[in-house]
Amino acid sequence: MPTTGTAPISDLAPQGDSLTEYDHAHMTLYLRLFDAAESGATLQEICQILFGIDAEKEPDRAQIVYDSHLAHARWMTEHGYRKLLEGRKG
Repeated sequence: MPTTGTAPISDLAPQGDSLTEYDHAHMTLYLRLFDAAESGATLQEICQILFGIDAEKEPDRAQIVYDSHLAHARWMTEHGYRKLLEGRKG
């Protein structure tokens, strides 16, 4: 399982409206993912660089990991950041 720093990356990002320890550990990943997607990087590039997944060999897994984390990164930019500013985890 790939990691960011010392935190492993799960195939599925957290769901729901609460910040989790996973979110705190992967804040940089969410920012890099959001930036890469917005700048037009391909699924293959993003999955290889950020998740350590070869999208050619594991296309279904790559798509699931990408979609899950990008959706959560978007949630972070629209809602989760407020919880960070308030200093709350949940």
